Amino acid sequence: MMDEATLYEKILGISSPWFVSGIEFIEPDKTVEVHVELEADSLLRCPTCGRSTPRYDKRRRRWRHLDTCQFKTQVEADVPRVQCPDHGVQTIEVPWAQDNARYTVLFEAMVILLLKENTASAVSRQMGLSWNAVDGIMQRAVQRGLSRRGHPALAHLGIDEVAFQKRHEYVTVVNDAHGDVLHVADDRRGTSLNDFYGPLSDAQKAQIQSISMDMWPAYIRATLEHIPGAEDKIAFDKFHVNQHLNQAVDAVRKQEHRQRMKQGDATLKGTKYGWLRNAADLRRQLRQELVQLSRVARQTGRAWAIKEHAKGLWHYLRRGWAERAWQQWYQWAIRSRLAPIKKVARMVKQHLWGIINAIVLNVTNVRAESLNSKIKMLKDKARGFRNRERFKTAILFHFGGLSLMPEKYEMGTH
Repeated sequence: MMDEATLYEKILGISSPWFVSGIEFIEPDKTVEVHVELEADSLLRCPTCGRSTPRYDKRRRRWRHLDTCQFKTQVEADVPRVQCPDHGVQTIEVPWAQDNARYTVLFEAMVILLLKENTASAVSRQMGLSWNAVDGIMQRAVQRGLSRRGHPALAHLGIDEVAFQKRHEYVTVVNDAHGDVLHVADDRRGTSLNDFYGPLSDAQKAQIQSISMDMWPAYIRATLEHIPGAEDKIAFDKFHVNQHLNQAVDAVRKQEHRQRMKQGDATLKGTKYGWLRNAADLRRQLRQELVQLSRVARQTGRAWAIKEHAKGLWHYLRRGWAERAWQQWYQWAIRSRLAPIKKVARMVKQHLWGIINAIVLNVTNVRAESLNSKIKMLKDKARGFRNRERFKTAILFHFGGLSLMPEKYEMGTH
């Protein structure tokens, strides 16, 4: 039968020259202490260069480990320090923990797995840790992941802003073609992209084929400044164009509704969402009702027709055909005598080059929009973030596609 010392050696993943020298149960604290020692004649090496070096001294250290049943478990060991001629005094590595961490590899891995499914507050309660301790584990995991990332694929990028708090506070999020977050920055200024674009090499910038974004001027300026040929790579997302058109249609509906209500006509009451939905998604009966209603509510009907026509202009394959189609749409919209529609038409004309790029390159910002929704759900689940840096860390932790586990866990020492 396996004795307790051997069992804990197996659990901790340790072998010679380390061994479990004793196990102590402290009943008042409901704590198990596992004492680990290094064999006296062990060869000591510098953890930086691997050179055989003499012992300098030793320091007693403690690590939190996974609970033994319901009892809190601590690992304790006197860890030698060595004096390397090249790297000075260094603490040797231990097989059950990572660098200067206060937790064993298995404990930290468990916290990371729990954080993937729960909020930091929930994990804090479940694991008996302070909130700051849990947050520290998350931060180290993200730092590890970023250091391992290497050179991600940059062919197709998406840029979007995410609300951090109310009062128009944002962070800028850059994602790749798979929807993984590559960069998170404060605010939504041009400088928000400098830390992402700046370190890219000329070869990496040349790899970029498309950059999907909304029509936010700061993003446009920063991209034009940093990316060669950006005039042909910036793609204005159709969902944002449609959003502006929906807002214009609703503004026309509200205006016409107020005019009709003065005459006691409530025809447009309760029709808001019918006008905003995609005509292709409407049931036949509702679509026929809107067509009939548009003959009565002429202004709203005209705005709706202009909006729906624009939605059908994203399927062209050639730049020339797309440009002619959008120019014709612009002429219709600008002559509509509907101020909200004319405002969107002018915006489209000013940004038509990027709209045409989106059509020709056949790209959208759908992944960024999906990511934005997931980040909002993360924020709601956590009941908001007071600290911007922690919010950015959480985004990278959950949506960065990073390798988060400690190296020794990844290597299978567990």
